[in-house]
This record gives sequence, structure tokens and C-alpha cells, in this order.
Amino acid sequence: MMLLDRGTLGPSWQVERDRLAPVKVSLVGGPVSRLDCAWDERVEVRPGFVNAHTHLYSGLASFGMPAPKTQPANFVEILQRVWWRLDRALDEQTLRASARYAIADALLSGCTTLVDHHESPGFIDGSLDVLADAAQSLGVRLAVGYGATERNGGADEARRGLLECERFLKENRRSLVRGMVALHASFTVSDETIRAAGELAWERTAPMHVHVAEDVADVEDAKQRGYEGPLERLLHLEALPPGSVVAHGVHLDVSQVERADGAGVWLVQNPRSNEGNRVGYPSALKASAHVAVGTDGWPAQMETEFAALRRLGHAHGDETQVLEARIATSQDLASSLFKVHLGEVAAGAPADVTVGVPGERPRHVLVSGRRVVADGKLVTGDLEELRARAHEAAPALWRRMEALP
Repeated sequence: MMLLDRGTLGPSWQVERDRLAPVKVSLVGGPVSRLDCAWDERVEVRPGFVNAHTHLYSGLASFGMPAPKTQPANFVEILQRVWWRLDRALDEQTLRASARYAIADALLSGCTTLVDHHESPGFIDGSLDVLADAAQSLGVRLAVGYGATERNGGADEARRGLLECERFLKENRRSLVRGMVALHASFTVSDETIRAAGELAWERTAPMHVHVAEDVADVEDAKQRGYEGPLERLLHLEALPPGSVVAHGVHLDVSQVERADGAGVWLVQNPRSNEGNRVGYPSALKASAHVAVGTDGWPAQMETEFAALRRLGHAHGDETQVLEARIATSQDLASSLFKVHLGEVAAGAPADVTVGVPGERPRHVLVSGRRVVADGKLVTGDLEELRARAHEAAPALWRRMEALP
């Protein structure tokens, strides 16, 4: 039994298996594992953060990733010269090192749920198991799918990506991990692939995870194919079951956002990434009450992401209450994916909590009742070893990147 002791700051909580429960008087002072949650009057017990859209495959980027030889002039060139080269260069070893380090950093930052969108075209079969094993071992909730695409190997590449999603959905039994179906973005796939992805999602009762209208190039591509936009294309081809996750939506208008909302689709804003890639600000997202917050591969330091959300939102005229609601909506999205009610510190709620002073890294982190960070240190893995493996793996990844045509 674990006791989250708030002392006079109260209320205190006990953890029964994976749930929070009010403290029973008879347990206080008894044979329980006690966590000091009152060392400072500013300390709060809060729900763990949710990163509603990320890319764990980019976890090695901070370990010396080389700049592109030619500076990209637009968003598509950023993809071609940086991120698509990175994902093509990944193998099993570098993916494992990347995922484990990124997850460790997320947990130390108080992020207890990740919604991951994965691509590694040179290592498709079994790639989701690498991510899932890392999540289960280190103790983070993970929803994950392979982003099928035709951008390298045509229809066969997309087929293999969807087969990986299907295999994982059938085989995964990890308690902290949920499978999804995924597409990279509609401008990298044919109608046939989109339709096949949708059929798989409906068949397996799984949500879709896909980039939509991140850049104007996605919109122009859909129009050239005879659709009003990428959202309309996905809906027409029945590839967005209710509960699906649409990342970005920067170039959606109000009517399109309302249509996504009506279809039961979650939208995810990624403030730092959108700003860094200079793709614009998603002003129309205010038309939906189902907008969450992600990092799009940036570190899962969610308080930093929320600060960017507020700064950029206010600069573009979004009201504070609209922006703050997106933080809460991230918990709702995670609750939908995991079929548990996350986002509360209350009796019966899952024990996905952080203990610490707001604005600082948490001292303690629990996920599903398991203590994963204690006294500010990762307890489910050796952080220094994870960092060393990342340092060791990164140079080979950069060499492969630079060797790609």
C-alpha cells in the first residue's frame, strides 16, 4: 500500500493497486510506503500530463543531429531534408535508444501519457513492439500506430505499414499500451491506401492518427486530387472513425473544424512545432471543443508547451479560457484512448499523478499506481545508461542520414 501523505495540506490519498482512494485512518502510521507530499506549502498532487501527439523516433535529435546541407526553403523541404531523412535512417537499435530516452525524459517532466505517431521506413516490421516494450518497461501510457506512407516505396510500403498496425492491434497485450491505425499525411498516400487504412480502423474498432493540413501543401494536394481539402478526403474515404486523432489542422477553416468536431474527431494543436516550422497558427481550432495539445516530436516537457500555447494563442487573439480548455481536453482524449477516466485526483481515479511544485520538475510520478519517478530520479530505468546508449547510437544514425540520397 502506498500513502500520498499531504499532512496538514490535505487531503491525503492511498493507492490501492492502480487507483486512488481516501486514506483510511487505521492505515496512517501503519505498514505502508509513505510519500512525503507536503515538504513545501506549494506542493500539489496533480494528474500527470498528456502529450496528445508526438514522435518518439525523434528522441535522438538533441544528440548532435546535423543540419541539412542546404537550408530548407519551405515546410515540405524541411520534411525532405530533415525528418524524412531521419526516419529513413532508423534501425531497431537507434529506434530503441531514441524511444527509451524520450520516454524517460517525458516521465521526469511529469508526462504520463504519450500518443505517438511512428515512422521508420527502413524498419517497419516489429517497430511498434520496440516502442511498446520501452513504454511498458519504463512505465508510461502509450497509444501508438505506424504512419503508413507511399513516399519512399509506393503502395507496397504503405501496405507494410498498415500490416504492422494490424499485427500490433491483434497481438498487443501490454497493460499500458494501446494500438492505433495511422497514416503519415494524405499528401503522401493514394486514395486506395486511405481507404484500406479506414477499413482496418473500422474493422479493429481502432482510432486513426493522421497529420491533416499542417501546411498548405497538404491542402493543395487534396484539391488537385478533386477534394475540397485533406479532411474532406479522409472523411469521404471513411478513414476517420469517431475517436480518431487529427494532428495540426493549421490550414483548416471554421467550417472544416466544425465538420471534424461533428464527426467525433479529436484535433491536436502543436504550438512549438508549428512555430518552428513556420506553417502558421491554427486560428480556426477555436470552433471545436475537442482540441488537445501535443509536441509533434519536441521533448514532452508539457509545461513548456503550454507556455508556448498561451503565448502564441494570445498573440493570435485566442481567449484564455479556450486555451486552458485544450490542456484539460488532452486528458479527455487520453481517457478515450485508454477507456479509463484520466485527469482527476479523486477517489477511484487511476493513480496517474505527479507530486511537486508547479513550474518545477516533479519529485514523484506514478503511472497506473506504479512509482516511476522517486525524489526526482527515474526508478524504472537507469537514466545515465539510457543517455549513454543514446550518445552511442546517435553518430551511426547521423552517418546513415548523410549517406541517403
